Amino acid sequence: MAGRLPDAEWQHRDGLKKVLATLNDFDGGPRYVGGAVRDTLLGLPVSDVDIATTLLPLDVIDRLEAGGIKAIPTGIDHGTVTAAIDGNNYEITTLRRDVATDGRRATVAFSTDWQEDAARRDFTINALYADPESGEIFDYFNGLADLAAQKLRFIGDANQRIAEDFLRILRYFRFLARYGRGELDAEAVVACAKGAHGLTALSRERIAQELTRILGLIDPVASVELMISNGIFSPFLPELSDSAANDLRRLVTREAQCGQPISLPARYLTLLTCDAAAVDKVAARLKLSNRMREGFARRLAAPAPKPHNVRKIAYRADIETARDVTMLYACDSDVQQCLLRLEQWKSPTLSIKGGALIAMGLPAGPLVAKTLRAIETVWISEDFPDAERQHDIAVQNVKAALSAIRKV
Repeated sequence: MAGRLPDAEWQHRDGLKKVLATLNDFDGGPRYVGGAVRDTLLGLPVSDVDIATTLLPLDVIDRLEAGGIKAIPTGIDHGTVTAAIDGNNYEITTLRRDVATDGRRATVAFSTDWQEDAARRDFTINALYADPESGEIFDYFNGLADLAAQKLRFIGDANQRIAEDFLRILRYFRFLARYGRGELDAEAVVACAKGAHGLTALSRERIAQELTRILGLIDPVASVELMISNGIFSPFLPELSDSAANDLRRLVTREAQCGQPISLPARYLTLLTCDAAAVDKVAARLKLSNRMREGFARRLAAPAPKPHNVRKIAYRADIETARDVTMLYACDSDVQQCLLRLEQWKSPTLSIKGGALIAMGLPAGPLVAKTLRAIETVWISEDFPDAERQHDIAVQNVKAALSAIRKV
């Protein structure tokens, strides 16, 4: 892999050029670092651009403001300042070394030593720096070779890196799912399994954020299987389903075969039982969003999907719920037909209202609502016919309701 950063669209942003112009120093900076360098080398799109500098955080703020750039002290105690310009944010972090760590957070001291800064990062492929002017890449721990070999490797001793921040265990499996197609680093996996108990020390929000990122990757199956076999889930998700690996594999396979988008609620549900109360308990503990929790409840409350009832599921809940329960729970022979019945289908509205029933002779009161429910039931069972048929259904039900009144 080349030792220079290829040209990419993001490098030509005027706002980024202005930020870089304010940060010139005498110690080799500023430099791009981390994901922007890694993904550009792989020809992947870049969303976040991180910048490293030897300038102290307050100097960074002063220089940005002097250049007319908004400076946000997002993590100033740890050396990070965010530059906001032209609708983009750039994280600028002063070189650091760890003074003390406790598995959750680090106390840092600022540095002017680039290799010292690289040494405190997690993986070799994330410790690549690039000069914005020349494109020269600075690789202190053979990250370029690992990137070319698609091998994910901790910098230095894996046990030590994990002990510094136990979240690196989950980050390992996330990066493995995205970048690790080469030889597996067995020592790294053993270190993750050994340190998994430390995940209990982390906030549930941090764990959920990483788990969501893992499940949101195109194909996280191999990583999740490795996590299961090495006991990674046990400290924070003891409710993990015995069939989780198979269920996730089946869902991901169906997504690919059917050309369906990734659904985080569906992927989460592959890890858990079908007991709604138990799932909600897990969601609460992980502090997942209310929207996600409500989505779980809708999917678990839906009946088994079949071609004849999948639109009913969509009508009672929503299209996404119907699609997800199809992908999760439908028989192989029914999946495509269910999806076809949902394709470009919009949930209709029953046009018959209570006033129309009263105009047909039904007395105002509770019977109107009861009759409307009966009409809706027939309408749904007939696969949501048009207004003309709705009117016929309404007439039939009003006649039946009036007949029942007369008999009383």
